[in-house]
Amino acid sequence: MSKQMLTIDGLQYSNWSREIFQQMREGGLDAVHATLVYHENTRETLSRLGEWNRRFEQHHDLIMPVREPGDIAHARAAGKVGIFLGAQNCSPIEDDIDMVAVMRRLGLLIMQLTYNNQSLLACGCYESEDSGITRFGRQVIREMNRVGMVIDMSHSAERSTLEAIELSERPVIISHANPEFFHPAKRNKSNRVLAAIAECDGLLGFSAYPFHLKDGPDCTLEAYCEMIARTVDLMGIDHVGLGTDLCQAQPVAVLEWMRNGRWSKEMDYGEGSASNAGWPRPLPWLRDSRDFPNLINGLRQRGFDEGEVERIMGRNWVALLERAATPVAA
Repeated sequence: MSKQMLTIDGLQYSNWSREIFQQMREGGLDAVHATLVYHENTRETLSRLGEWNRRFEQHHDLIMPVREPGDIAHARAAGKVGIFLGAQNCSPIEDDIDMVAVMRRLGLLIMQLTYNNQSLLACGCYESEDSGITRFGRQVIREMNRVGMVIDMSHSAERSTLEAIELSERPVIISHANPEFFHPAKRNKSNRVLAAIAECDGLLGFSAYPFHLKDGPDCTLEAYCEMIARTVDLMGIDHVGLGTDLCQAQPVAVLEWMRNGRWSKEMDYGEGSASNAGWPRPLPWLRDSRDFPNLINGLRQRGFDEGEVERIMGRNWVALLERAATPVAA
């Protein structure tokens, strides 16, 4: 059987295991952006990196690290799933700009400037006032550009996102979110932001997290692919990809860590609804990584040609990483 087209998922955070890695390979995934940390500090981030080093050692027949964009092609040729690591917050660098280069050399390819809240760098999407990019944030953006660490604004507020795009000399991404016109969640993005991402030669990864979708867990594959088609009309075919936000086999304690970190004693419901206090039901057409062929078929049925499907499924992610994750200085 011929190998499935190049397939990359621009965001997952699962309870990593051999079974999960096998599912990725069975689903035809060539590379996955795996969340390394949410609120961990520098020392804790080093431990998370150590855990991944052990996984690469123990499951070397299934996965391999992606530290440079070209490693994705190596993983595909070897029949393995390439793993590139990202941080969903700026906590790994604490208040030390030198940690940007250190973390990049250790394999951190992507970093969000905020996770929902105000950070030392920018403002998150759940704050009532968006203060924009801070003085420290401007320095960090410059340093991330220099070392080839991709700027991700998935959980950031609008002004902060637009300012980051303006300040960055490299493409900026939203690795996992959807258009606001499809579903008005605070985490989803306005047409203005989507247009700015396209203009900076960046990328939007479409989320499959039910709380980011119209009709939640009942969102159909047809509706999802229609969302993609409408977004392509706005952004262009070269600036979209997948960032499913699959969180497989995770306990509720992990959801609490993601939302609460250390800053809140009570469950943070984000948009104020206790209905999202637990994990949502999975989408019937994307229960786990083995269902990625469903997305390929759905895009074909929507009318995308093979070249367009290939871009959405993975080629655009490779091109983005080549533009944004290649260091410009030693």
